[in-house]
Amino acid sequence: MIAGQLSQMLLGLADTMMIGRVGTVELAAVAFVNSLFFLGFALASGLFAAVSVRVSHAFGSARPESISGSLRHGLLLSLLFGLFLSLAYLGLSFRLDWFRQPPEVTELSGSYFRWLALSYLPMVPMLTLKSFSEALNKPWPVLWLMLGTVVLNVWLNYLLIFGNAGLPAMGLDGAGCATFLARCAGFVAVFVYICKSPQMRPRLPARWCAPIDWSVVRYLVKLGLPISLQVSLEFAVFAACSLLMGQFGSTTLAAHQIAFTCSSTAFMLPLGLSMALTIRVGHAVGAQQWVSCRRMILGALLMITGAMSLTGAVFVGFGSELAASFTLDQDVVRMTAAFLVVVAIYQGFDGIQVISMSALRGMHDVYVPTWINFGNFFLFAVPLGIVLAFFVGLGGIGLWYGVATGMCVSAIVLTTRLRLILRRQSAPTS
Repeated sequence: MIAGQLSQMLLGLADTMMIGRVGTVELAAVAFVNSLFFLGFALASGLFAAVSVRVSHAFGSARPESISGSLRHGLLLSLLFGLFLSLAYLGLSFRLDWFRQPPEVTELSGSYFRWLALSYLPMVPMLTLKSFSEALNKPWPVLWLMLGTVVLNVWLNYLLIFGNAGLPAMGLDGAGCATFLARCAGFVAVFVYICKSPQMRPRLPARWCAPIDWSVVRYLVKLGLPISLQVSLEFAVFAACSLLMGQFGSTTLAAHQIAFTCSSTAFMLPLGLSMALTIRVGHAVGAQQWVSCRRMILGALLMITGAMSLTGAVFVGFGSELAASFTLDQDVVRMTAAFLVVVAIYQGFDGIQVISMSALRGMHDVYVPTWINFGNFFLFAVPLGIVLAFFVGLGGIGLWYGVATGMCVSAIVLTTRLRLILRRQSAPTS
């Protein structure tokens, strides 16, 4: 599941690395567009997370009829939500001047933004199918299919960005077109696997076009909405930072994109593990196995602390080398290396807060953690970053310091809440 999440991030990583060879302004445009795109991705993530939670509970409590119903209604909702996001972002692509980015960045961003907006159409239902397969303990086939989309994306980037094999060089537009085509191919491949797999076929709906069960729709929306808000809050913080980074020029924005790409790629470790933990906690809660639940959560926290310590060491020790693999601009390289030191400091806390939140989600505790993170990020972390960047005079790195402080606070508060709930559930009843 970690590798599955990495496969989606690798699409953006491939675009960033290959566009970085075209120019600094183009790289800044990727930063600007992706900051908006991943906010929509985060909103959609609550939907397929809700499918995962419902299917895992049904699997743990041996209720096969709920499994097929969750898939059918979840896929319908994901198709509709993907269409909504695509149309909304297509409309927004013509008013990118609202965000007051450097003029040269805004001018380059429109067409690339529209290609990514179209990619919501296949991406949202594809990730819903992926969550369904993972909740049934079948993550590997979907993983290999999604890694195949990464390879396809890199090949299409090579052809379309630089104009190889007789094709015209499309630059930034080529990267967007390649991502859209790769995601379309990924959706088709995953859907065919789900329908043709002997292990999956018994759990598929008997009729895809049966009447809608509104109780299932209400369940998925009621559970998915706060999950969407949980995940999107963190991406919204980085989106806000990206927009604010634009006030410091294209060089700062490009450096922020590289640091954010490295941070997001490392973040797929705790995110993938947290999705697995949500499913396992759902299984345990469905079977009322609270001792196993505590052990799984502790194991996940220890695993992610060790993993993020290693990635943090890489960012500190090889920050300049990582930045140089994206761009030849030495000013961008130096600024990125400084940003990556801050990333190394906060990402361990980021991993802990994501793991804690996913465990709470598996226990259906979604509303209070959402409000905790909203207050922490937007009433504390972002304002602190603005003060440090614009009033103290630290510049772009001040925004990263604000985010880092917010991650630390979130990790402490959510872990404390998780401990209290586990203690309450494990207490003997009189």
